[in-house]
Amino acid sequence: MLPNASQPRATDHSPVLAAEVRGLLDVHPGQTILDATFGAGGHSELLAQDLHGDGRLIAVDVDPDVRPYFERFRRKAGGISTRLLRGNFSVVLRQLADNDVEVDAILLDLGVSSMQLDRSERGFSYAADSPLDMRMDPSAEKSARDLVNETAERELADIFRRYGEERYARQIARAIGRRRKEQPITRTGDLVDIIKGAIPTPARFGAGHPAKRVFQALRIAVNDELSALEAALPDAFRLLRPEGRLAVISFHSLEDRIVKRFFRAGARGCTCPPDLPVCVCGHEPVLRELTRRPIRPGSHELALNPRAASARLRAAVKA
Repeated sequence: MLPNASQPRATDHSPVLAAEVRGLLDVHPGQTILDATFGAGGHSELLAQDLHGDGRLIAVDVDPDVRPYFERFRRKAGGISTRLLRGNFSVVLRQLADNDVEVDAILLDLGVSSMQLDRSERGFSYAADSPLDMRMDPSAEKSARDLVNETAERELADIFRRYGEERYARQIARAIGRRRKEQPITRTGDLVDIIKGAIPTPARFGAGHPAKRVFQALRIAVNDELSALEAALPDAFRLLRPEGRLAVISFHSLEDRIVKRFFRAGARGCTCPPDLPVCVCGHEPVLRELTRRPIRPGSHELALNPRAASARLRAAVKA
């Protein structure tokens, strides 16, 4: 944690697709909101305004550094009931559902937060030289440094290809293997240099930073993000009251694909073969999609917050 981490700045967080999230969740006084990825609290602050002093907001985050942000939010929350639960959202949602907690609106804002990116010692960013870490939970056992230095080259290439859709995954994994034989790779700057040296010269000057996909892949692997999302979605719907709403913001196609498939499966009715004259399965839709296609940020938002460029928002309402 930075020495001034207990003093959140007003510019710490620009909530992505804020107006769209607010409209889709359609919060009313007396309801309960669950922000499953609290971060710096930007979305929670806006959603809490729609409670008009009457309601409850439960915040969840795996990162202990969110505590001062939650305390700032709580002081400004207008008298509503607030609670912060620390833990991975997939675990916390399961625990809440198993204890018969019910809520009216749930938000999942996936990926790394601006708060984490901007703190160089967390090791998420390829834009600054810092310790190679990438753990959303600093107490987790394995960091990106462990993964890069201890994982077999073939497995590393698979991680880069599967989670980062990296075209030069094999070349980068081989370059990492050669470098770590000389000395451990401990800094983000070292990893960026290895990536740049492993890919063809034209690729270094293509769209986006050449290390973007590898850093994404390592972060997903270190934090087991896709498995957490797959586990959390069913429990999120268990928590929702009838007509309750779930909104999910994803930042790459792998996450969005998981959300899309979950929503489509829940919205499907009869699953009988088409040649049967009458339905015998009795399957009824459990949700209704509010966004048939993902909502993307507009040009105005992108001008103010370029980090929102890859954001995709989907939402559904429980039947």
